[in-house]
Amino acid sequence: MLVKVIMLIAFFAVMVYVGFYSRKHATNMNDFVLGGRAVGPWLTAFAYGTSYFSAVVFVGYAGQFGWKYGLASTWIGLGNAVIGSLIAWVVLGRRTRVQTNHLKAATMPEYFGKRYDSRALKIAASVIAFIFLIPYTASLYNGLSRLFEMAFDVPFTACVIVMAVLTGIYVIMGGYMATAINDFIQGIIMLGGICVVIAAVLNSQGGFMQAVRTLAEIPSDVQVTLGQPGAFTSFFGPDPLNLLGVVILTSLGTWGLPQMVHKFYTIRDERAVRTGTIVSTFFAVVISGGCYFLGGFGRLFDNPGIYKADGSIAYDAIIPSMLSTLPDVLIGVVIVLVLSASMSTLSSLVLTSSTTLTIDFLKETVVKDMDDRKQLRLVRILIVFFIVISVVIALDPPTFIAQLMGISWGALAGAFLAPFLYGLYWKGVTRAAVWASFIAGVGITVSNMYFKFIASPINAGAVAMIAGLIIVPVVSLVTPKLDKGHTDAMFTCYEEKVTVSKKKSLAEK
Repeated sequence: MLVKVIMLIAFFAVMVYVGFYSRKHATNMNDFVLGGRAVGPWLTAFAYGTSYFSAVVFVGYAGQFGWKYGLASTWIGLGNAVIGSLIAWVVLGRRTRVQTNHLKAATMPEYFGKRYDSRALKIAASVIAFIFLIPYTASLYNGLSRLFEMAFDVPFTACVIVMAVLTGIYVIMGGYMATAINDFIQGIIMLGGICVVIAAVLNSQGGFMQAVRTLAEIPSDVQVTLGQPGAFTSFFGPDPLNLLGVVILTSLGTWGLPQMVHKFYTIRDERAVRTGTIVSTFFAVVISGGCYFLGGFGRLFDNPGIYKADGSIAYDAIIPSMLSTLPDVLIGVVIVLVLSASMSTLSSLVLTSSTTLTIDFLKETVVKDMDDRKQLRLVRILIVFFIVISVVIALDPPTFIAQLMGISWGALAGAFLAPFLYGLYWKGVTRAAVWASFIAGVGITVSNMYFKFIASPINAGAVAMIAGLIIVPVVSLVTPKLDKGHTDAMFTCYEEKVTVSKKKSLAEK
């Protein structure tokens, strides 16, 4: 217990110190929200990765999908690395940085407002982000409850409050730069922690080969595997179609999440984009691939502790059950690992939520005359507000909010992904197409909560994103175009001419 407590105290002390250290980088809105658009590749790459993977992934998704798909769930992690990180950086990274700087847009709703010359779109996007980021923020705490019950004899309430307060301190003090520096530190912890944990868990099962052999010998459940022998060690698992839906939502979904795309706004230069692409992809392979690979062995830890009173599986209990037999030092590593993942994502979400509400909603509708200092003060107040709301929801989640957590990714990405992606590359996107994407993304995911026309909410989110990618070009072709002068001005940033010095090289004979 002493070892675990010391590790936690050291971890929290470093996080708070970074907040105080970063105060000098948070003296105005540009620095507080964007780090002065001068953040290096390593900090940006780790900020992207740690915002991507939280306790929801490590405890919830890894346990749930590892149990359902076995070792094939590793494909989710690889999809996250290739689609959610590598291709996302290649397709979105540079153009997002260039165009948002050209438009002087600090948030995704502000980008929509300026790119499509519509104040109404900006306000609507801020409302969607506000509604669906709050429950997602609250969901981050859920993955911690069972781990802290396993490792410490302290109430979950105390854990949530301490985590929220300390996250709030360093975000309020240092803004985006404090978040980025802490994300880098937390990312290092996550990389080392996941490798150690996987090795320890497999060793407890007699090593990798023995663990795979035992998993392959688990009797086939006809309802799950359709009688396929060794389904949980097969290449695509027992349910490839639903596995594909999970890969699409958790990988392509990041392209439309405001807190993820925001990382591209802040990166320093062209070279940083190239380096960040490589670092971010490597990070995702290790962290996401490792989490789902670990979860794939969940059925080897089938014990009464993972079942609810009605006999169904408590997916959030699977990973804690796997880790409960580890030595105290390793359990301490796991706690710090999951705290790192959760606090990094939490800081990103509250910063995104507060700046979106300030810049895109309140400044547009309520307090229109706000100078830079007033905006900065309001953002810091709203950070406290968002953290308090998320804590209240996490401690006593109503049924509706619990459902909302599951669809927040689908709604946000379904609404924003297509108009943002097409807007970076194509002059022909119309306002009507953006409205159609907003309506379809939110409409599909929310209506599916009640009518269940798609059995899995994960698949519903994937359908919402794909629908947006189809709807935006189709609607754009049949609706009035934006003013040509305005559209051309949006794309001049890609055509700026620069002068470089030419150096002669020695010619070869």
